[in-house]
Amino acid sequence: MALELSERLETPRDIVRSKFNATSRWVRQQLAAVDHRLEKRRSRRILCDLTEDELRDVGLTRAQARAETAKSWFWS
Repeated sequence: MALELSERLETPRDIVRSKFNATSRWVRQQLAAVDHRLEKRRSRRILCDLTEDELRDVGLTRAQARAETAKSWFWS
């Protein structure tokens, strides 16, 4: 009795490879999320150091810049 490709049985190697791929995908997603949050933190720190003229160029007031830099770097 011949098996068709769609009926192929998974070998232990296939199962391990599938689980490894799923795990590595999850890790990459988590690292990307942390990297995104850290980039927001860096941007907010730079915003805090801008002069009044630079803030005016980007259309923000000092109070708005302070409010943005006061936000949590991780949750917002």
